[in-house]
Amino acid sequence: MSGPLVVAWALTAVFAALVLPCVLRLVRLDYGRHGAAVRNGDLAELLLVVGMVAMLSPVGGPIPAAGWQAVLALTAGWFAVSWWKGRRSGHASCGHHAVSATAMLFMVTFMPHSEVSHGPWLVMSGPGGVSALWLSLVFGAVAAYFAVDAVRAGVLAARGTAGEGQVSRRVCRVIMGAGMGYMLIGAAL
Repeated sequence: MSGPLVVAWALTAVFAALVLPCVLRLVRLDYGRHGAAVRNGDLAELLLVVGMVAMLSPVGGPIPAAGWQAVLALTAGWFAVSWWKGRRSGHASCGHHAVSATAMLFMVTFMPHSEVSHGPWLVMSGPGGVSALWLSLVFGAVAAYFAVDAVRAGVLAARGTAGEGQVSRRVCRVIMGAGMGYMLIGAAL
């Protein structure tokens, strides 16, 4: 096995393991207390985790790139509008999920996967020329955002002062942020 293939399998396993806490939070059905925004965030987290598994898996997946592009564009739009509507009432997680979905949409659309073959369902080719530099700068900036967010969420999770389910959400956010940052840095270089 080559190095990138080992990394792809390891990251696939890590993100696949994140599906369980996302589903467990959704099954608990305690959103009467937490509110619809938390439920929507948990649903988005599950969708983004599954998307990461599909993008990283060396065997690929059943959904073509165009399907992921449609789902991620709708998710990004939904959370951007939700953030815009609730920006004065502290819906910061909606903004984060909009950024996450947009970053994944850009990865599905522009990020080449030369080291690991994802089959015909998710073959992406990067743009050439001057736009490649622009895209590398955008990917680098967004990777920095995810790195800072992962550290912040990690500090909050380590404090453990949050209510029920919040530590799980923050740990998932740390792992997702680190994984997104890793993929974006790889795309930027």
